[in-house]
Amino acid sequence: MRYGARDLCFRGLFLLAALLSTCSGLYEDQIGKFDWRQQYVGKIVDGAFDTSSVDRIIVATESNVLAAISAKTGDILWRQVLENGPRGTVKLLHVANPSSTGARLNRGGNAGHDIITVSGSNPALVRGWNSNLGTLEWEWSLLPSVAEEAASAAVWFKHDGLLYHVVPVWGSHLEVTPYQAVSGQQARSTTSRIAAGWIAKERCALAGSFFACGIKEQLLALDLAADASSTVVSKPLGSEAVGRPKAVRGEAAVIQNGRYYALRSDQKLAFGPNDAALVDRMVQEGEPILLQGVVDRASNKLTINAHRLRDFARFEQIEISTDFSETLGDPDLVAIRCKQSSGSGSSRAGTAGLVCRVLLSTEDGAIVLLQQGKIKWVREEALAEVETADFLDLTLSDAEGAIEEELNNKNAEENGPEWDVFGALQRRITAQVLHVKNLFLHILGVGPAPSKAQRAGLVRDDFGLHKMLVVVTSSGKVFGIDNVSGKHHWVRYLPSFTGFGNGQPMKLLVQRTSRFYPLPAQCVILGRQKHGARNGLLYIFNPITGQPVVGGGLVELPYRVQQVSLLHQTGPDFLKGLLLLDYDNNAHVVPESLAVHADNYYLFTTDQRGAQMRGFLVQYRAGRLETVPTWQIDLSGAGKSQQIIACEGKSPIEHVHSQGRVMADRSVLYKYINPNLVAVATHGPDNIHKYILNVHLVDVVSGSIVFSMSHKRIRPPLHMVHSENWLVYSYYNDKARRTEMTSIELYEGKTQTNSTVWSSLDAPPLPMVERQSYILPMAVAVLKETITEKGITSKHILIGLTTGAVAEMTWALLDPRRPVTSPEKAREEGIVPYMPELPLPHEILINYNQTVTHIRGIHTAPSGLESTCLVLVHGLDLFVTRVSPSKTFDLLKEDFDYFLITVVLVVLTTTSFVVKQLASKKLVKQAWK
Repeated sequence: MRYGARDLCFRGLFLLAALLSTCSGLYEDQIGKFDWRQQYVGKIVDGAFDTSSVDRIIVATESNVLAAISAKTGDILWRQVLENGPRGTVKLLHVANPSSTGARLNRGGNAGHDIITVSGSNPALVRGWNSNLGTLEWEWSLLPSVAEEAASAAVWFKHDGLLYHVVPVWGSHLEVTPYQAVSGQQARSTTSRIAAGWIAKERCALAGSFFACGIKEQLLALDLAADASSTVVSKPLGSEAVGRPKAVRGEAAVIQNGRYYALRSDQKLAFGPNDAALVDRMVQEGEPILLQGVVDRASNKLTINAHRLRDFARFEQIEISTDFSETLGDPDLVAIRCKQSSGSGSSRAGTAGLVCRVLLSTEDGAIVLLQQGKIKWVREEALAEVETADFLDLTLSDAEGAIEEELNNKNAEENGPEWDVFGALQRRITAQVLHVKNLFLHILGVGPAPSKAQRAGLVRDDFGLHKMLVVVTSSGKVFGIDNVSGKHHWVRYLPSFTGFGNGQPMKLLVQRTSRFYPLPAQCVILGRQKHGARNGLLYIFNPITGQPVVGGGLVELPYRVQQVSLLHQTGPDFLKGLLLLDYDNNAHVVPESLAVHADNYYLFTTDQRGAQMRGFLVQYRAGRLETVPTWQIDLSGAGKSQQIIACEGKSPIEHVHSQGRVMADRSVLYKYINPNLVAVATHGPDNIHKYILNVHLVDVVSGSIVFSMSHKRIRPPLHMVHSENWLVYSYYNDKARRTEMTSIELYEGKTQTNSTVWSSLDAPPLPMVERQSYILPMAVAVLKETITEKGITSKHILIGLTTGAVAEMTWALLDPRRPVTSPEKAREEGIVPYMPELPLPHEILINYNQTVTHIRGIHTAPSGLESTCLVLVHGLDLFVTRVSPSKTFDLLKEDFDYFLITVVLVVLTTTSFVVKQLASKKLVKQAWK
């Protein structure tokens, strides 16, 4: 009996363990279903093939990232994101060669550092990494004893096992200090000061151990690894030096004025202005080989030739010629790795006896790997630097387009004799017969071919959740991305485009959506010229296909653009005009035929440094546009020390559904909804409070300041969200050493001034202001509000945190009317009592464990469902999802039991008919009695 009880106990424990094992995982059925994330590393600064692995490329990028990329697939094997800003700028990447002496440091039989990086300047951080796992092995820091500006210009190089720290003092000398790479100890007792009065800022570069400068008509260089009294290497250029020398990877050589100059010898070779160069010593057993890459844009061909460096003789074993897409910028040769071929298949790829992999970094930021003379994969790293984006509606399907075409013809000929009842019925029957015919022919495979958009799946869905995500990057590359799958449908490269500076990126404006069938959607990108006069540039294109409009789509403006706005009225083709204001305060409209719609249009400009705001009235008189200055505001303060650090307006597509707020006594408190209101924040030093932040609400039509508020001892970063009748902004409180958020709500009062049309020129009364501040436990990277089609859904605030998480904060927690003293009255209105701390539970993180590193912006757009808002989070990564602030009240749940409801409806319908028959029979029987 005892043994039976023990056996029963063991069986029970085994059954319990089996049941627990089924519940050990988290059910994540929603993860990845409505969202996706793409990770990037950024544009390459330096890179190398890891010789300890066949399938690993080590790269350091401009986005402060050290990463290992698979040479087979281009996927990220591991990624280490360094400090943000100048503190994490990678100044040196050294990948050890296991075959060389002292390349590895063995600790207890385990491999030590394979990679050495130097990042930042004040302090500089020297780190050793394990290339297999990406783990940090050791670290030491150096705090230079020079000014911060001089420290930021410092450069590093590795020579004979030592790390050399070079600090240039422009126009005077160079300070050179060698350090032991692992320990950080100085290899010399004192720092060498090398006199070099000829060095100049923006004219010098480090090439190997040489510090080279293009000065006037000669190239001057110093070998910093040699004796301190080394002589200056001088090479005549024959003409004035243009820009700074370009260092050649792998050799003490530079390219200056279109010519290759070796700094250890008298060798030189002609180079084109966009040619790439690389010197490698592992291709031919230690003999240096010079690779030269040339792109022919006429035929979009990339050609890579090789020369022996000792005599510049052609190295015929490396001759690569491959197609190079026009969407890729000019390439830069980063690294090459070759091995002897085992068969004759490599000769087909343009090499004889060698199979080579070549790593390229293009001007637009893409990473390209060539293998056996062909492009193996491309990583679009331009998406690590997104400037602006927008969601665009897709086109109609072929069937819906036919119906829309029929309705358009009806509207055009609605007064015709054939548009009576019988004519409409005939057309409808004919259309349905044609649809059935096309369906039958499509099944047989002989029907008309579907459109290109239909084949690509780029058609509008029933709920408007499937859209085209148009993304513009800082390098001038434009992407059309599917917001459901993340697929790149099209790519365009605009090499002459750049942002406007002062934190103002390129602008993406929608002139016409795809709702006006059969007219295609049209967008315009506004930027300025990258070089030259810095005049404005326009690129007009179809956002669904990526194709430019007739004429190439590129428009060069003869003036610099100061302000831009879309006109409210459209022309006969439903196209919105583009109103531009140049720096001479002259107005222009593109296209010019829509200039008449710019009459009585108000514009405003801001001067960031001077804290000046100006307003203009645009008038159309005698066939031309005139601008009339209407107001001017000086926000620089009494000491002229304030500067504008933020200017936030309201979304032009925002709809305000509710005009008021119901109070506890059933009265209505009407919102102060001014569409012309702009929030402007200024910041500057103060003699008493160190720093002062001023927030102004300015009506940009009349120039009146509606409300102002000051915060003492506040430091940036400042992030603002302005919507409906409220404003939310975050800042860093220097006194309390914490991040705070302030919310402001504006109300007209219990009576509404005008419920139909708002006019800033009628001097509306000043609003009632409710304000409150809260404490946030984490630092804020960006703020954005949710937006829906009709504005019925509640507003939530999306808070991008510096940790990479995105929190969806309900407005109830940020409501400035949260009471401090009388919570009983607040309960009647449903307001939460005031608490200074804002909670950040894990449930409100919309990207759960999909961290977005270095968040720089959030873009939101409405969908066809009123409950759903589409969200794009961009930084070093891209994350796209959808949120429902008021839950999906207009959509059935995914687990809705369609079978059960069908059975219930069938039973109820059948029962109603049976009961009806029984009731009729009962009535007949009663009538015969």
